[in-house]
Amino acid sequence: MTHPTLPLQHLPTRIADVGGIPIHRALPQRALRKVGAWCFLDHAGPADPEPPGMQVGPHPHIGLQTFTWMIRGEVLHRDSLGNEQMIRPGQVNLMTAGYGIAHSEESQTPSHIHAAQLWIALPQSHRNIPPRFQHYPELPRTRVGDFDATVLAGEALGLTAPAEVHSPLMAVDLHAANASTAVGADMPLRADFEHAVLTLSGDVKVNGEALPEQELIYVPLGTERIALDCAPDSRLLVIGGAPMGEEILLWWNLVARTSEEIHEARDQWEAQLKEDAAAPNTDPKSLAQRRFGPPVASALESLHAPSLDGMVLRAS
Repeated sequence: MTHPTLPLQHLPTRIADVGGIPIHRALPQRALRKVGAWCFLDHAGPADPEPPGMQVGPHPHIGLQTFTWMIRGEVLHRDSLGNEQMIRPGQVNLMTAGYGIAHSEESQTPSHIHAAQLWIALPQSHRNIPPRFQHYPELPRTRVGDFDATVLAGEALGLTAPAEVHSPLMAVDLHAANASTAVGADMPLRADFEHAVLTLSGDVKVNGEALPEQELIYVPLGTERIALDCAPDSRLLVIGGAPMGEEILLWWNLVARTSEEIHEARDQWEAQLKEDAAAPNTDPKSLAQRRFGPPVASALESLHAPSLDGMVLRAS
Protein backbone atom coordinates (compact mmCIF):
# COMPACT_ATOMS: atom_id res chain seq x y z
CA MET A 1 0.00 0.00 0.00
CA THR A 2 1.31 3.48 -0.83
CA HIS A 3 1.69 5.73 2.18
CA PRO A 4 1.32 9.48 1.65
CA THR A 5 3.82 11.67 3.45
CA LEU A 6 2.11 13.42 6.34
CA PRO A 7 3.52 15.29 9.33
CA LEU A 8 2.31 12.80 11.93
CA GLN A 9 3.22 13.54 15.54
CA HIS A 10 3.95 10.66 17.94
CA LEU A 11 3.05 11.47 21.55
CA PRO A 12 3.68 9.15 24.52
CA THR A 13 0.83 8.08 26.76
CA ARG A 14 1.37 7.72 30.51
CA ILE A 15 0.50 4.80 32.74
CA ALA A 16 -1.98 5.38 35.55
CA ASP A 17 -4.48 3.42 37.64
CA VAL A 18 -8.23 4.00 37.72
CA GLY A 19 -10.26 1.96 40.19
CA GLY A 20 -7.70 -0.84 40.17
CA ILE A 21 -7.37 -1.00 36.36
CA PRO A 22 -4.13 -0.06 34.53
CA ILE A 23 -4.74 2.56 31.89
CA HIS A 24 -2.82 4.41 29.17
CA ARG A 25 -3.71 8.11 29.46
CA ALA A 26 -3.41 9.64 25.99
CA LEU A 27 -5.16 12.99 26.62
CA PRO A 28 -4.57 15.52 27.97
CA GLN A 29 -0.79 15.89 27.88
CA ARG A 30 1.63 18.79 27.74
CA ALA A 31 2.04 18.69 23.96
CA LEU A 32 -1.63 18.06 23.16
CA ARG A 33 -4.43 19.26 25.43
CA LYS A 34 -7.36 18.27 23.23
CA VAL A 35 -8.36 17.00 19.78
CA GLY A 36 -11.36 19.00 18.70
CA ALA A 37 -13.60 18.96 21.78
CA TRP A 38 -12.14 15.62 22.96
CA CYS A 39 -10.21 16.67 26.07
CA PHE A 40 -9.55 13.32 27.78
CA LEU A 41 -8.78 9.81 26.55
CA ASP A 42 -8.03 6.77 28.70
CA HIS A 43 -7.39 3.31 27.27
CA ALA A 44 -8.39 0.97 30.11
CA GLY A 45 -6.94 -2.54 29.99
CA PRO A 46 -7.05 -5.04 28.55
CA ALA A 47 -6.70 -6.28 32.10
CA ASP A 48 -7.66 -9.21 34.31
CA PRO A 49 -7.98 -7.58 37.73
CA GLU A 50 -8.51 -9.37 40.98
CA PRO A 51 -12.13 -9.35 42.24
CA PRO A 52 -14.06 -7.12 42.55
CA GLY A 53 -12.47 -5.52 39.47
CA MET A 54 -12.71 -1.81 38.67
CA GLN A 55 -14.47 0.08 41.45
CA VAL A 56 -14.72 3.87 41.15
CA GLY A 57 -16.76 5.48 43.91
CA PRO A 58 -19.15 8.41 43.43
CA HIS A 59 -17.40 11.51 42.11
CA PRO A 60 -18.54 14.76 40.46
CA HIS A 61 -18.27 16.20 36.95
CA ILE A 62 -19.05 19.61 35.44
CA GLY A 63 -18.72 21.14 31.98
CA LEU A 64 -18.18 17.92 30.03
CA GLN A 65 -19.63 14.73 28.62
CA THR A 66 -18.19 11.36 29.66
CA PHE A 67 -18.11 8.88 26.79
CA THR A 68 -17.48 5.17 27.45
CA TRP A 69 -16.87 2.60 24.68
CA MET A 70 -16.92 -0.94 26.09
CA ILE A 71 -14.88 -3.62 24.29
CA ARG A 72 -14.87 -6.41 26.88
CA GLY A 73 -16.37 -6.74 30.34
CA GLU A 74 -19.40 -5.17 31.98
CA VAL A 75 -19.56 -2.04 34.12
CA LEU A 76 -22.52 -0.76 36.14
CA HIS A 77 -23.13 3.00 35.97
CA ARG A 78 -25.08 4.77 38.73
CA ASP A 79 -25.61 8.52 38.95
CA SER A 80 -27.21 11.23 41.05
CA LEU A 81 -30.17 11.47 38.65
CA GLY A 82 -31.16 7.96 39.72
CA ASN A 83 -29.97 6.22 36.55
CA GLU A 84 -28.62 2.69 36.85
CA GLN A 85 -27.30 1.17 33.62
CA MET A 86 -25.08 -1.77 32.73
CA ILE A 87 -22.77 -1.21 29.78
CA ARG A 88 -21.73 -4.29 27.79
CA PRO A 89 -19.34 -4.88 24.87
CA GLY A 90 -20.26 -2.96 21.73
CA GLN A 91 -22.21 -0.30 23.63
CA VAL A 92 -21.70 3.37 24.52
CA ASN A 93 -22.63 5.28 27.67
CA LEU A 94 -22.84 9.07 27.37
CA MET A 95 -23.23 11.17 30.49
CA THR A 96 -23.69 14.91 30.06
CA ALA A 97 -22.52 16.61 33.23
CA GLY A 98 -23.52 20.14 32.28
CA TYR A 99 -23.90 22.18 35.47
CA GLY A 100 -23.15 19.17 37.65
CA ILE A 101 -23.66 15.44 38.19
CA ALA A 102 -22.08 12.64 40.23
CA HIS A 103 -21.70 8.97 39.30
CA SER A 104 -19.99 5.69 40.17
CA GLU A 105 -18.58 2.88 38.00
CA GLU A 106 -18.43 -0.73 39.17
CA SER A 107 -17.13 -3.75 37.23
CA GLN A 108 -19.53 -6.67 37.13
CA THR A 109 -17.10 -9.08 35.42
CA PRO A 110 -13.80 -8.80 37.26
CA SER A 111 -12.14 -11.48 35.13
CA HIS A 112 -11.51 -9.11 32.21
CA ILE A 113 -12.08 -5.51 31.20
CA HIS A 114 -11.16 -3.50 28.10
CA ALA A 115 -12.62 -0.08 27.33
CA ALA A 116 -11.93 3.44 26.14
CA GLN A 117 -13.20 6.36 28.19
CA LEU A 118 -13.21 9.84 26.75
CA TRP A 119 -14.42 13.26 27.81
CA ILE A 120 -15.90 15.90 25.54
CA ALA A 121 -15.51 19.51 26.68
CA LEU A 122 -18.88 21.21 26.37
CA PRO A 123 -18.84 24.52 24.47
CA GLN A 124 -19.76 27.75 26.22
CA SER A 125 -23.31 27.49 24.86
CA HIS A 126 -23.91 24.12 26.58
CA ARG A 127 -21.52 23.81 29.49
CA ASN A 128 -24.13 24.67 32.14
CA ILE A 129 -27.09 22.72 30.72
CA PRO A 130 -29.00 20.33 33.00
CA PRO A 131 -27.30 16.96 33.40
CA ARG A 132 -28.56 13.83 31.65
CA PHE A 133 -27.56 10.25 30.88
CA GLN A 134 -27.99 8.27 27.65
CA HIS A 135 -27.24 4.63 26.80
CA TYR A 136 -26.66 3.46 23.23
CA PRO A 137 -26.81 -0.34 22.80
CA GLU A 138 -26.84 -0.20 18.98
CA LEU A 139 -24.30 1.70 16.86
CA PRO A 140 -23.92 2.08 13.07
CA ARG A 141 -21.41 -0.27 11.47
CA THR A 142 -19.76 -0.61 8.06
CA ARG A 143 -16.56 -1.86 6.41
CA VAL A 144 -13.41 0.15 5.67
CA GLY A 145 -10.94 -1.86 3.66
CA ASP A 146 -10.34 -5.01 5.70
CA PHE A 147 -11.76 -3.56 8.93
CA ASP A 148 -15.09 -3.75 10.68
CA ALA A 149 -15.86 -0.11 11.49
CA THR A 150 -18.17 1.11 14.26
CA VAL A 151 -19.07 4.82 14.23
CA LEU A 152 -19.11 5.76 17.91
CA ALA A 153 -19.75 9.51 17.75
CA GLY A 154 -20.52 12.17 15.18
CA GLU A 155 -20.46 11.58 11.43
CA ALA A 156 -17.93 9.39 9.64
CA LEU A 157 -17.80 6.96 6.72
CA GLY A 158 -21.23 8.12 5.56
CA LEU A 159 -22.87 7.16 8.87
CA THR A 160 -24.08 9.13 11.88
CA ALA A 161 -23.81 7.84 15.44
CA PRO A 162 -26.82 8.34 17.73
CA ALA A 163 -24.89 9.93 20.60
CA GLU A 164 -26.07 13.49 21.30
CA VAL A 165 -22.99 15.70 21.18
CA HIS A 166 -22.69 19.48 20.97
CA SER A 167 -19.53 20.02 18.92
CA PRO A 168 -18.48 18.88 15.43
CA LEU A 169 -16.51 15.70 16.11
CA MET A 170 -16.16 12.01 15.26
CA ALA A 171 -14.95 8.72 16.73
CA VAL A 172 -14.58 5.37 14.95
CA ASP A 173 -13.51 1.94 16.21
CA LEU A 174 -11.72 -0.20 13.59
CA HIS A 175 -11.28 -3.94 14.19
CA ALA A 176 -9.61 -6.52 11.92
CA ALA A 177 -11.81 -9.18 13.46
CA ASN A 178 -11.98 -11.85 10.77
CA ALA A 179 -8.60 -11.48 9.13
CA SER A 180 -6.07 -14.29 8.89
CA THR A 181 -3.31 -12.23 7.27
CA ALA A 182 -2.12 -8.62 7.45
CA VAL A 183 -4.87 -6.13 6.69
CA GLY A 184 -5.07 -2.56 5.47
CA ALA A 185 -7.33 0.32 4.61
CA ASP A 186 -7.32 3.90 3.41
CA MET A 187 -9.33 5.78 6.04
CA PRO A 188 -10.99 8.96 4.73
CA LEU A 189 -10.84 11.96 7.06
CA ARG A 190 -12.35 15.44 7.12
CA ALA A 191 -9.66 17.94 6.17
CA ASP A 192 -11.21 20.58 8.45
CA PHE A 193 -10.84 18.26 11.48
CA GLU A 194 -7.76 17.46 13.48
CA HIS A 195 -7.49 13.75 14.35
CA ALA A 196 -5.69 11.30 16.59
CA VAL A 197 -5.19 7.54 16.36
CA LEU A 198 -4.71 5.15 19.29
CA THR A 199 -3.93 1.43 19.13
CA LEU A 200 -6.29 -0.58 21.33
CA SER A 201 -4.72 -3.96 20.58
CA GLY A 202 -2.36 -5.62 18.09
CA ASP A 203 0.26 -4.22 15.73
CA VAL A 204 -0.77 -1.06 13.89
CA LYS A 205 0.97 1.19 11.37
CA VAL A 206 -0.30 4.61 10.31
CA ASN A 207 1.14 5.82 7.00
CA GLY A 208 3.85 3.22 7.44
CA GLU A 209 4.79 4.39 10.94
CA ALA A 210 4.44 1.90 13.81
CA LEU A 211 1.93 2.93 16.50
CA PRO A 212 2.64 1.06 19.76
CA GLU A 213 -0.02 1.06 22.48
CA GLN A 214 2.03 3.47 24.60
CA GLU A 215 1.77 6.20 21.96
CA LEU A 216 -0.87 8.43 20.35
CA ILE A 217 -0.48 9.69 16.80
CA TYR A 218 -1.77 13.21 16.11
CA VAL A 219 -2.96 13.90 12.56
CA PRO A 220 -3.11 17.64 11.78
CA LEU A 221 -5.65 19.74 9.91
CA GLY A 222 -5.67 19.39 6.15
CA THR A 223 -5.30 15.61 6.14
CA GLU A 224 -7.84 13.92 3.87
CA ARG A 225 -6.95 10.27 4.56
CA ILE A 226 -4.57 7.98 6.40
CA ALA A 227 -3.24 4.58 5.35
CA LEU A 228 -3.60 1.82 7.95
CA ASP A 229 -1.72 -1.50 8.02
CA CYS A 230 -2.38 -3.94 10.85
CA ALA A 231 -1.85 -7.50 12.01
CA PRO A 232 -4.92 -9.77 12.21
CA ASP A 233 -7.33 -8.99 15.08
CA SER A 234 -5.77 -5.56 15.67
CA ARG A 235 -8.01 -2.80 16.92
CA LEU A 236 -7.63 0.97 16.83
CA LEU A 237 -9.55 4.12 17.72
CA VAL A 238 -9.71 7.20 15.51
CA ILE A 239 -11.05 10.44 17.00
CA GLY A 240 -11.32 13.88 15.48
CA GLY A 241 -13.06 17.21 15.56
CA ALA A 242 -13.04 20.84 14.53
CA PRO A 243 -10.42 22.70 16.57
CA MET A 244 -12.05 24.04 19.73
CA GLY A 245 -11.29 27.74 19.87
CA GLU A 246 -12.39 28.07 23.49
CA GLU A 247 -9.79 27.72 26.23
CA ILE A 248 -10.76 25.34 29.02
CA LEU A 249 -9.55 24.50 32.51
CA LEU A 250 -9.44 20.77 33.23
CA TRP A 251 -8.72 19.79 36.82
CA TRP A 252 -9.55 16.43 38.44
CA ASN A 253 -13.02 15.58 37.07
CA LEU A 254 -14.04 19.15 36.32
CA VAL A 255 -13.97 21.25 33.14
CA ALA A 256 -14.48 24.99 33.52
CA ARG A 257 -13.24 28.31 32.17
CA THR A 258 -11.83 30.00 35.29
CA SER A 259 -10.01 28.98 38.43
CA GLU A 260 -12.84 30.45 40.49
CA GLU A 261 -15.33 28.05 38.89
CA ILE A 262 -13.11 25.08 39.71
CA HIS A 263 -12.73 26.18 43.34
CA GLU A 264 -16.49 26.73 43.66
CA ALA A 265 -17.39 23.29 42.25
CA ARG A 266 -14.78 21.56 44.42
CA ASP A 267 -16.06 23.27 47.56
CA GLN A 268 -19.68 22.44 46.71
CA TRP A 269 -18.82 18.75 46.28
CA GLU A 270 -16.91 18.60 49.55
CA ALA A 271 -19.78 20.39 51.32
CA GLN A 272 -22.22 17.77 50.02
CA LEU A 273 -20.00 14.94 51.28
CA LYS A 274 -19.81 16.60 54.69
CA GLU A 275 -23.59 17.08 54.76
CA ASP A 276 -24.22 13.43 53.80
CA ALA A 277 -21.82 12.18 56.45
CA ALA A 278 -23.45 14.27 59.18
CA ALA A 279 -27.03 13.07 58.68
CA PRO A 280 -29.10 11.54 55.84
CA ASN A 281 -31.09 14.19 53.99
CA THR A 282 -34.46 12.83 52.86
CA ASP A 283 -36.04 16.11 51.72
CA PRO A 284 -36.46 15.76 47.90
CA LYS A 285 -36.64 19.54 47.41
CA SER A 286 -33.44 20.13 49.34
CA LEU A 287 -31.61 17.34 47.54
CA ALA A 288 -32.72 18.63 44.14
CA GLN A 289 -31.23 22.05 44.91
CA ARG A 290 -27.75 20.66 45.50
CA ARG A 291 -25.37 21.13 42.58
CA PHE A 292 -24.52 17.42 42.36
CA GLY A 293 -27.94 16.15 43.38
CA PRO A 294 -28.83 13.36 45.81
CA PRO A 295 -26.21 10.82 46.90
CA VAL A 296 -25.44 8.17 44.28
CA ALA A 297 -27.05 4.83 45.19
CA SER A 298 -23.71 3.04 45.44
CA ALA A 299 -22.17 1.14 48.34
CA LEU A 300 -18.76 2.49 47.33
CA GLU A 301 -17.21 5.32 49.31
CA SER A 302 -17.42 8.70 47.59
CA LEU A 303 -14.18 10.21 46.32
CA HIS A 304 -12.89 13.36 47.97
CA ALA A 305 -11.51 16.09 45.73
CA PRO A 306 -7.75 16.74 45.96
CA SER A 307 -6.55 19.89 47.64
CA LEU A 308 -6.09 23.01 45.54
CA ASP A 309 -3.78 24.67 48.06
CA GLY A 310 -0.83 26.27 46.31
CA MET A 311 -1.97 25.11 42.87
CA VAL A 312 -2.02 27.43 39.87
CA LEU A 313 -4.54 26.41 37.20
CA ARG A 314 -3.91 27.36 33.56
CA ALA A 315 -6.36 27.21 30.69
CA SER A 316 -5.55 25.26 27.53
